[in-house]
Amino acid sequence: MASPPELKVVAPALPKPPPSYNKGYLDQFNNILRLYFNRLDRALSILMATQVPYNLRVSQGAVAGASSVSKFGYNSDVDTGEETVWTQGGLYAYPSSAALVYISSSDVNDTIVGTGARTVTVEGLDTNYGQITETVNLNGQTQVATTNQYLRVNRVYVASAGSGGTGAGVIYVATSGEASGVPTGTTYAAIIAGENQSQMAVYTVPAAYSLFIDNVYFTAAVSATANHVIAKLATRDLNGVFRSRTTNILENSPLINGFEYPLKISAKTDIECRASGSTTNNQVSASFEGALIAD
Repeated sequence: MASPPELKVVAPALPKPPPSYNKGYLDQFNNILRLYFNRLDRALSILMATQVPYNLRVSQGAVAGASSVSKFGYNSDVDTGEETVWTQGGLYAYPSSAALVYISSSDVNDTIVGTGARTVTVEGLDTNYGQITETVNLNGQTQVATTNQYLRVNRVYVASAGSGGTGAGVIYVATSGEASGVPTGTTYAAIIAGENQSQMAVYTVPAAYSLFIDNVYFTAAVSATANHVIAKLATRDLNGVFRSRTTNILENSPLINGFEYPLKISAKTDIECRASGSTTNNQVSASFEGALIAD
């Protein structure tokens, strides 16, 4: 993890002295040293007084302009073609423009007065890649439109539930149109029954921020011996194309890609974990985490 900004103290360039006494020069000289020693005192107080690791301070919300990001996903049926690691399978489809999204469940008990999920919270980005979030009341298999328009959906989770304590069916965030609660258009996020949280190793960096990825984690349950899964982290810059940032081969053991120097991902970049198998019917999970820091 990179050092926090308040610990980056650089010795100042001091002005050259005049040939004779000059009060203005001394005032400037003293002011430069005063500012430098103030910053040095601040850095030393952080190092010596708190003794709290920077990563933990970010998670605590104690570092201005910084927060932690953790994304994870699961794909129960990875075949020989490349797929995104998310519960819906296949390659993830991104919205082409900001629009309302629609939330429904495959079960009638996921409603504001039901025994299943009652409300869900959607986290995403608006047309300018600004961070937005809202909580929506469910209406069973009937789609409910969001208030915000989303260019990206980064996460959805159950915010409240009835006596069942969890979603009774699969909850979808999608374009308009459904049949018995299942979207007929494009799905952008989904919550499997009983999980209360979307599982999608997909994320887009908001405007005016950079994401510094510390590690990427993959696990695979390969369906046949002597076969393997190719797992990768892929990113796409704004108006660009997806490219591989890490590539690994898995059999039936977990793998962690740790970065001694965190991988910087710029604002408005799409990130996802992908996998393909040498045979069909493989289970793959993936996650990545890091610090989101204001530019």
